[in-house]
Amino acid sequence: MRLSSTLVRPLALVLLVVSVAGCSWFKKGAKGDYALAPEARPLEVPPDLNLPNTSGAMQIPAASPATTATAAPAAAGGFTVAGTRDEAFTRVGEALAGVDGVTIASRAQLLGTYDVSYEGASFLVRVSGVEAGAYVTAVDPRGLPATSPAATKLLAALKAKLGG
Repeated sequence: MRLSSTLVRPLALVLLVVSVAGCSWFKKGAKGDYALAPEARPLEVPPDLNLPNTSGAMQIPAASPATTATAAPAAAGGFTVAGTRDEAFTRVGEALAGVDGVTIASRAQLLGTYDVSYEGASFLVRVSGVEAGAYVTAVDPRGLPATSPAATKLLAALKAKLGG
């Protein structure tokens, strides 16, 4: 049995139209934010990332006698002098001027620092306030405690002059 071309052509045309447009007939309408372009969709943030974790925010660590305000700086290689920070800053400046070989490049009272050169090394002499008075230390350019022989020698000379 042979199909005539008059029957095949309309049948092929119907199949072509159904195959091309048929998907849209069976597809449900896309609703919600996923129907939007990806850049227009709202940002989805997981629930645990909406707020910071505050479970341990109010815990106060137990203090031991070794972690008091005077013991912590002493471990860094400096010394404590009596008086306020501003008084100690002035006394440290006078003591630095009295040490042979010290060149003061700059001083910043607001920061409590002297930029000094001593025996070929450059570092900061910093004066900061603590409970027991003022703490004097040497700091290298990286912001770490200065441990060079020149810094150690200068701090020892300052400690002897200031009675720390």
